[in-house]
Amino acid sequence: MTHRVLLRGSLSFLLAVLCAPLGSQQIGIPESSARVPPSGERLHYAVEWKLITAGRATLGWSGQPSNGWQTTLHIESAGLVSKLFKVQDDYKSTLAANLCATGSQMTASEGTRRRDTRIVYNSDTRKAHYLERDLVKNAVALEKEIDIPGCVYDIIGALYHLRTLNLEPGQSVQLPLSDGKKSVNARIEAQAREEIKTPAGARKTIRHEAFLFNNVLYQRPGRVFIWLTDDRQRVPVQIRVRLQFHIGTITLLLEKEEHS
Repeated sequence: MTHRVLLRGSLSFLLAVLCAPLGSQQIGIPESSARVPPSGERLHYAVEWKLITAGRATLGWSGQPSNGWQTTLHIESAGLVSKLFKVQDDYKSTLAANLCATGSQMTASEGTRRRDTRIVYNSDTRKAHYLERDLVKNAVALEKEIDIPGCVYDIIGALYHLRTLNLEPGQSVQLPLSDGKKSVNARIEAQAREEIKTPAGARKTIRHEAFLFNNVLYQRPGRVFIWLTDDRQRVPVQIRVRLQFHIGTITLLLEKEEHS
């Protein structure tokens, strides 16, 4: 397998994992523990792969509970990786006041590949409409409609929902999960308290695992871990996708955070 294939598989798969839509049902979490999401923030991450900085990722969040929310995610390759295989992907979504997704768009530029993917979530009909276009061929690559629950979160909305909860190690959240093409039930589990070193210093965190692989949402074997700060902000300081050996581990490590 060439470096180009590995790079495309790693960064593209990272974006797919981060942009899969989610829904939630809490297990053993009191309602009084819920917090309100921040009104706005930008989180900047280094993307590490095989001991090198493979790219940069910026996660954006804005809005108000009364009017709904907007999310953005930008991922681009960097350094040697960018010279071998350039990636520049952008994802955005709109969420209702309760964080349920209403729509999303992902524009992917990966080597010679150009794709535009849009998903519309209809809570009334409980349907999701998925449309993926090949921008090079100016053709529809895939179009389908699937059944969804009355409320689904995209992965960013689910991440912010998770941050509003006071999960302690041993507690979990059940997730009806969809990427617009498939709908499954999955689980996020708070596992242990750990200290994570970041460019801004050491942070006390709680490690969570999202069970998305091994024939859940994705067939391939793998694991996803999320480290949230052990405080009221619950900032995601590290996200790690661990895949099979030939692809390896992809890590997002927080470099800078901006809040408003």
